[in-house]
Amino acid sequence: MFHSRAIFRILVCIMLVLIVFSSSTEQKAEAHAYSASYTKLDFTKASIEMTYALDELSVIELTNGDSNNNGILELEEFNAVKDQFLVLLKNDIKLEINKEAQNWTVESFTINREGDTAKAILKVAFPPTLASQTVSLTDNLYVKDKVTANYVDLVTINYGEKTSTSALSGNYRVWSMQMSDHIYDALRQDPQSQSNSNEDASGSEQISGWFSFFKLGMTHILEGYDHLLFLFSLLIARQTFKQYATMITAFTIAHSITLSLTVLGFINVPGWFVEPAIALSICYVAVENIVRKKVSYRWVLTFLFGLIHGMGFADILSEMDIPRSELATDLISFNLGIETIQVTLVAILLLPLVLLHRWKFSRRAVISGSAIAFILGAYWLVSRVFFN
Repeated sequence: MFHSRAIFRILVCIMLVLIVFSSSTEQKAEAHAYSASYTKLDFTKASIEMTYALDELSVIELTNGDSNNNGILELEEFNAVKDQFLVLLKNDIKLEINKEAQNWTVESFTINREGDTAKAILKVAFPPTLASQTVSLTDNLYVKDKVTANYVDLVTINYGEKTSTSALSGNYRVWSMQMSDHIYDALRQDPQSQSNSNEDASGSEQISGWFSFFKLGMTHILEGYDHLLFLFSLLIARQTFKQYATMITAFTIAHSITLSLTVLGFINVPGWFVEPAIALSICYVAVENIVRKKVSYRWVLTFLFGLIHGMGFADILSEMDIPRSELATDLISFNLGIETIQVTLVAILLLPLVLLHRWKFSRRAVISGSAIAFILGAYWLVSRVFFN
């Protein structure tokens, strides 16, 4: 009895933590759910060219540049804060060769608007790297503001005929590569000339691209409180171990399908539908927990909702122009990161849930937890339908 009560208290604490984090995160997310930058590094024998693009809302957050508070960074507003923003970027983004920071030669800095979205695009030239030197890129944007979890820099590196990718986020903020003689020989002479080299440089590459996407997948689900709350709502209902296993497997298969199809470009469901649908899935499962003492065939429901959640998981990768040669590795690594956190959470909660359902007040606990989940889901649903 004592152990059951202790487990129940632990579950209540977990729910309270979710409420606190969800509320504080959602207040920020109403304006800006995820800050993403896209960096391209082009290596030639003449220079290193960097193109850095950051979404409009991030620029507004970092500079308070939206003087008329209309949520749009107009050209005049951007020009007013451009120098201030450039200083910030120079302080937080560093390209080093053999651990020595390189001077920036700014070629252009503009705001580019396409439809309803806009990005600040910065083009910088750095001195070239030589054979056997180590080159690294460090992005510490947002670190001082202590909101590193919701920022990611998706980096594409072009050298000769080779292309690699890396995702800098959370505490993983550095990309590096050791130049070798045959990598250097494969570089183009200048940005306009074409390389005739067919040498395979992959053996000398020191890029942990797959690991960075694995970490990104872990971070993405850990800061996705709606996904975590949906998972909790699924698990809190009384079920057998076989039901749990079948349900989690169905969810994994479903979100893996739509995650892959979305990133590959086969499907493109707009966010104005996906995000409210995720919130609605939480409400539906919570209500089912309340009105039904026993759930059956939940794996079918989980599979259907998992298809929607997969589209939500894909949002951060869909805008990145991942090379075909890297796409399979990056996609699998990202998905494995999600699954690692998911399986870990299930393993942690499984024993407390089993003990909870042996308690005589377990039904009340399920109803209380589901009611809290429903309230949060309903709040997200209303905010995403009417205020985004």
